[in-house]
Amino acid sequence: MYDYDLLVVGSANADLVIEVERRPGAGETVLGSDLAVHPGGKGANQAVAAARLGARTVLLARVGDDAHGRLLLDSQRAAGVDTVGVLVGGAPTGVALITVDPSGDNSIVVSPGANGRLTPEDVRTAASLFQAARVVSAQLEIPLETVVEVVRNLTPDSRFVLNPSPPRPLPGEVLAACDPLIVNEHEARVILGDACVSDRPEDWARLLLAKGPRSVVVTLGARGALVASSAGVGRVPPVRVDAVDTTGAGDAFTAALAYRLGTGAPLPEAAEYAARVGAVAVTRRGAQESFPTATEVEEL
Repeated sequence: MYDYDLLVVGSANADLVIEVERRPGAGETVLGSDLAVHPGGKGANQAVAAARLGARTVLLARVGDDAHGRLLLDSQRAAGVDTVGVLVGGAPTGVALITVDPSGDNSIVVSPGANGRLTPEDVRTAASLFQAARVVSAQLEIPLETVVEVVRNLTPDSRFVLNPSPPRPLPGEVLAACDPLIVNEHEARVILGDACVSDRPEDWARLLLAKGPRSVVVTLGARGALVASSAGVGRVPPVRVDAVDTTGAGDAFTAALAYRLGTGAPLPEAAEYAARVGAVAVTRRGAQESFPTATEVEEL
């Protein structure tokens, strides 16, 4: 019996959000809304999203001993996430500077701060959390060598889900553990590099699968998603909603998919559920505060 449905290893940031009429060009200044500060970071977001859906969730991350760190710890605990794995100190809490335009699209610059101090040794020290978790999820807002150590600490029966964001080339050891590798269109192109010889997402999915993951999910925003495995490539239909803010939607998708996989759902079914979770999230502003409960997803 597992103590946790999901162990999330990743970043925890304070999101500093400004709404703008349009994003500035090089050397240009534009006026925006009042600054809003929200708990965020891809790891913290995934943990909150999963807990809101009812998953027994634990977070392994690092925050600073500062106001932003306390904000993040409070938000995790309020959502029901176990923070036994959240380490404090070593650097200021990470910060994400986010601009959101009227269409809901966002641009993000991240200062890693304490996230960059989450080390392979921290992962090894948390070995008991890996043994207690059914599914392990990670992202790339922490050092790549730490993600490699996550893979090395997986138990034989656990499942590893990776959203390689921000994208970078991945070692074969990490790719081979992914089940699935979850990428958006930009991330797919970066990871494929010179192998990206097609403009068709179906081809990206097949090419990514050939790099070693056990399965691949390519998210396509308003066009749904693709699921690829040894069984072939299938399409997940889009969920039609009026988007307000896409911040955190990818994290909600990944968390929901990882949770449902842990319950035994097949990958296509888990991806369809995750698409509904992401659809609810984009109808609300912010990241963590936009994540739905399981009841809200069912109502959609």
